[in-house]
Amino acid sequence: MTQQHSPDLLIRNDREAAIAGRAERLAASFAKRAPQHDREGSFPFANFAELKEAGYLKLTIPLAFGGEEASLYEFVLSQDRLARGDGSTALAVGWHLGQLMQLRLSRLWPEKLFEKLCEEVVSEGALFNHYASERATGSPTRGGKPETKAVRVNGGWLLSGRKTYSTLSPIASAFTVSATLEGEDVVGEFLVRRSPAVTVEETWDTLGMRATGSHDLLLNEVFVPDEETVFAGGAPRKPKQPDEAGALLHVPACYIGIAYAARDFAIDFARNHKPNSIGKPIAELPHIERQIGEMEAKLIAARGYLYFVADRWDRSPDQREALKPELGLAKHIATNGAIDVVDRAMRIVGGAGLAKSLPLERMYRDVRAGLHNPPMDDAVIQTLALRALQGE
Repeated sequence: MTQQHSPDLLIRNDREAAIAGRAERLAASFAKRAPQHDREGSFPFANFAELKEAGYLKLTIPLAFGGEEASLYEFVLSQDRLARGDGSTALAVGWHLGQLMQLRLSRLWPEKLFEKLCEEVVSEGALFNHYASERATGSPTRGGKPETKAVRVNGGWLLSGRKTYSTLSPIASAFTVSATLEGEDVVGEFLVRRSPAVTVEETWDTLGMRATGSHDLLLNEVFVPDEETVFAGGAPRKPKQPDEAGALLHVPACYIGIAYAARDFAIDFARNHKPNSIGKPIAELPHIERQIGEMEAKLIAARGYLYFVADRWDRSPDQREALKPELGLAKHIATNGAIDVVDRAMRIVGGAGLAKSLPLERMYRDVRAGLHNPPMDDAVIQTLALRALQGE
């Protein structure tokens, strides 16, 4: 028996309904393959073929370059729905779409280079990401300098090094990497194409989000021509814009989607599970009703704040710098709220929820990965504390 829903009040117009509907159809297909990919830790190539066919890969590309130019609210709405089928696929494609949205807003790249990348996504279904993390430096948000080196040669640069947490590495045809320029205390950024000098070492074997393909990426004297060098010293780089941070809301949207799917599963289970010891569905037991109510309250609050911040960000371009703490808080509330919702779903279902034959235990593992996606909880809380202490 499938859980029936009342109309979602967060869908406000026909365009949003179409975006949500497409994501829901894709999610239903992905859900069928998710158990196998989770079990094997394999990459869902078939899912990405469907994403390409559905036009999903161009969701955040500018209209002028053939994309849909989704707002942040629409991006969140779509990723929320997609993650209900398979969290790994949603998170992985979210990085592709998020990077493209950041570039659309910041215009940090040379315009012709950005247009060329967008055309490749629209016409060929190219997948793109940015790889900065390394074993020695940890998260680039903590300020570590990359050990990947860029050596100047005639007409471009040779890059050598290893990147970790390289989501989409089995399928990405183009990606940017950060590298320290040899002999200088300067970090450059380079657009790298798939070639024999780029190899993937399959190191991704994790508790959750097992199908994101976040393996190690090895660069062995990869040549990057000057025309595909994003930044490598010389003229000062354009400063980052406050717009860029908004795209990261795809991360909490993914975990909210997982929580929503867990909620649906638990409620459906409670309505239909009738132990002979009580002779009625467990949904009618007071302690189960209480768990469902607590789960619902947490999900409504976390999801509502996430969408509120996305909508405010869209409507107030002049306030985006001031909204940065709210973006972090939305991730903090949504991710921790999602963990709580899935935990309660497990309590409702009971021991059956541990079974590999049911999707709930996978959701329970996947949702915990949100704690390790940026921005981190400690950084969010510290930012809020400093703002309060400064009287803002």
